[in-house]
Amino acid sequence: MPQSAKMKMRKELQLKKARRRSWWLMLLAFSAGAASIIGVAFAMTTTDKAGFCGSCHAMSEAALTHKSSVHAKLACNECHAPHNLVKKIPFKTKEGARDIFSTATSTIPDLIHPGGETLEVVQVNCRRCHEAGIQTVNMEAKAHCTDCHRHVPHSPKLPIAKRSAADA
Repeated sequence: MPQSAKMKMRKELQLKKARRRSWWLMLLAFSAGAASIIGVAFAMTTTDKAGFCGSCHAMSEAALTHKSSVHAKLACNECHAPHNLVKKIPFKTKEGARDIFSTATSTIPDLIHPGGETLEVVQVNCRRCHEAGIQTVNMEAKAHCTDCHRHVPHSPKLPIAKRSAADA
């Protein structure tokens, strides 16, 4: 067999190996991407539920009062997280990290009220759900819906003697 024919066969064999490798790499990349998407979707769904939020000692009172409120059928993050997925993922990551840090360092306040960015997210979500009902309301009277309607999502239904924290 001439030298050029051997070189041609060798190049074809190398090309076949390279193609096979690229298929495996594409399959591996696709599998990793699919696993990441499924993992993020599972984490987002799990951490949106009241059972997850209420599993933390600091949030048990909020979960208990939420359960008996007019918003009981809503997941916590229907109000407490952005609805836009691109904004929701970093928001939940940041807030979750803050919650873990507060728990680990025992710096959880006795009364937990949304503040800063969370307060603005709650405001946007109140307005999004109640748009039709607020058309005749002076929304400029207070900065946030919760300034007047503080107890709507977490009604103080329990007698004070049975609460683990006072209402404020």
